[in-house]
Amino acid sequence: MDAIVIRNLSKSFGQKQAVSGLNMTVPAGAIYGFIGENGSGKSTTEKMICGLIPKSEGSIRIFGNDHTDAKVRAGIGVLIEAPGCFPGLTVWNNMMLQATNLGLENAEEQVRATLKLVRMEGSASNKYKNCSLGMKQRIGIAMALLGDPKLLVLDEPLNGLDADGMRIMREVLTDIVKDGEHTVLISSHLLPELQKIATHYGIIRHGRMIREMTAEELSEDCPTFVALRAADMRRARSVLNLHYARVEEDIEREYLRVYDAESPEEVVKHLYDNSVTVSELFTERIGLEEYYINLMEGRK
Repeated sequence: MDAIVIRNLSKSFGQKQAVSGLNMTVPAGAIYGFIGENGSGKSTTEKMICGLIPKSEGSIRIFGNDHTDAKVRAGIGVLIEAPGCFPGLTVWNNMMLQATNLGLENAEEQVRATLKLVRMEGSASNKYKNCSLGMKQRIGIAMALLGDPKLLVLDEPLNGLDADGMRIMREVLTDIVKDGEHTVLISSHLLPELQKIATHYGIIRHGRMIREMTAEELSEDCPTFVALRAADMRRARSVLNLHYARVEEDIEREYLRVYDAESPEEVVKHLYDNSVTVSELFTERIGLEEYYINLMEGRK
């Protein structure tokens, strides 16, 4: 059974159409990367899924049931914008307050287990206001996880994190879905980080879904290329253009890309035979960020 099935979903705010005829399928057990530019309708869609704002048209089903069903709503954990924590309370007391609001049995045990899951068990006595941004993001996820929801909806949880904070967040999210019974819907602009954990993707533009794919399908759609630097880059490109149909210059990283070569050795041979010395050579595949940019610019 799919975790989320959305059909023909629309949302208007007065004359502004935020979401328009959106179709979306999130498989159970997935980490679904929800991607789109600012104003594309990501947050609005997430808020409708969670019941925070009403839809104008269409349907949202969560694990086969309407998203307005009380039992369904109880099985959704949400972190949109910022955690609802009291700055002067400790992490532990904020978590216990949330557990009380949810009416959880064995609250202390659940809070302890959830803090351990998000790597915050050693910071339970810290006041929330003294926590770093990365710690606050993990606290927000911990609060969303109380009560063991089967669906976790996260809006930009990677923003502002340092490298270590991102690593921990990746570990937390992959741990959550290991049992195959939990699902994570996550929006993020940090596409290289998202690519490290997502199993599925949905790309939205102007309130419409323009592409859904698995991580495997993304990999198949992202070509491998031979990248090189040469002593004479202009001559190198001129030589390569004689042998290959697609040779591009990566201006930012200052190397040439050859997309249709059979092997790096073949590329080097063509250049060597034409007295062009190669100083650096490697093989690479385009990533999610470049794929997304190409798609937005109509190059896919």
